[in-house]
Amino acid sequence: MAGELDIHWASGRGDLDGAIAVREQVFCVEQGVPVEEEIDGRDEQAMHLVAVEDGRVVATLRLLLEGQNAKIGRVAVRREQRRRGIARRMLDLAVEAARAHGCERASLASQLYATGLYEQAGFAVDSAPFEDAGLPHVWMRRAL
Repeated sequence: MAGELDIHWASGRGDLDGAIAVREQVFCVEQGVPVEEEIDGRDEQAMHLVAVEDGRVVATLRLLLEGQNAKIGRVAVRREQRRRGIARRMLDLAVEAARAHGCERASLASQLYATGLYEQAGFAVDSAPFEDAGLPHVWMRRAL
């Protein structure tokens, strides 16, 4: 039986290392994104949500605050933890944090297959499909 899931803002190197490990597993190993594209040098200036269960980071999300715009990205959940609503809970917390920091809108680049998740969180498709890291994406936005 799984332990209790704790979603919190990363507070220290261990949380950030766990977040990056989840991203590397999901994006690099599962989806074939090159590590040098995934690790883009913006992690130190971002806020990171982590979902921790049994002492292990099982999901993550990155929030970049850019003036009145919040950019949500790097949403990743370990395969065995998917379909539990973790990403949706993290999205809600990220939107709350962006609003609290004075942002008026949020944007994200969604892989095409995942747009339904983001639509449930109030985002709408706002671009034609484009390729990022070899995968089809669309921009999605919402007012805060």
